[in-house]
Amino acid sequence: MKNVPSLAAIHAARQLIAGTAIRTPLVRLNVREAPAEIYLKLETLQPIGSFKIRGATNAMGNLTPETLSRGVFTASAGNMAQGVAWRARELGIPCTVIAPETAPDTKIKAIERLGGRVKKVPFEEWWRTFETRTFPGVEATFIHAFDDLNVMAGNGTIALEIMEDLPEVDAVVIPWGGGGLTCGIAAGMRALNSKARIYAVEVATAAPLVVSLAAGTPQTVDYQPSFVDGIGSKVVLPQMLERARQLIDGALVAELHEVKSALRLMAERNRIIAEGAGACALACTLAGKAGGGKVVCIVSGGNIDFARLCEILTDTN
Repeated sequence: MKNVPSLAAIHAARQLIAGTAIRTPLVRLNVREAPAEIYLKLETLQPIGSFKIRGATNAMGNLTPETLSRGVFTASAGNMAQGVAWRARELGIPCTVIAPETAPDTKIKAIERLGGRVKKVPFEEWWRTFETRTFPGVEATFIHAFDDLNVMAGNGTIALEIMEDLPEVDAVVIPWGGGGLTCGIAAGMRALNSKARIYAVEVATAAPLVVSLAAGTPQTVDYQPSFVDGIGSKVVLPQMLERARQLIDGALVAELHEVKSALRLMAERNRIIAEGAGACALACTLAGKAGGGKVVCIVSGGNIDFARLCEILTDTN
């Protein structure tokens, strides 16, 4: 496969991130009345509450000391920013974050607690930073949130853990934001010769991948901000679409009401707090969209505003 992390790179990433990222547990969802035997990969338990620490640590670990000394910056709605800021604090280097105006205060405050300097900008300017990998007035080294082989290799370490804990897995369902998590895990699963179905999941209010896969080219969709703030955009980068076409079996779409139900179910049955993006894989699986058998849902993060979480948990509509 072209332009995806190799199995050797993923194994190397596992060694490099040990001590910063943790090996997260795979637990059975405490629900038997479901269309599949569902397992949850709890990236919510990472030090920053998200899988992003894996890719951020591996990407920065592959930079030279001279490059790191100039500082780093990233474009992120919150979780990648926390991963980069966490590692930057460990290394004693400055970190700047370009965040969209819609980023939740919970995540912005977390970045600032880690020592990151946040610049909030309009969505279009934020997305342009992903495409150009630059930002006016910032001279630090850019750490891309998803379109980076070292970031994807770090994320791919999740595939190693899944195959060790559940080698007979039938499907893996993964939230799709920019595609770095999905492509990293999928590259690892394919390299390990897994026959599992691999699905990317988007939220209905921001789902460019599903229409881009159908069209064969990147398509622009209407982006509507929601409580699912960790994934979603207007368009898929062409290189990420090409990787997805090589690696995954399809894209699924979660409706907002399905995501809310999944959040409530995880909290009630397993006492797990997830953010909106972290519940999308489970939402689709519970709706039967991922098929049957043993299905692993990647619970990508748990950084949700508590006030918003309380609204969702008490909303029975």
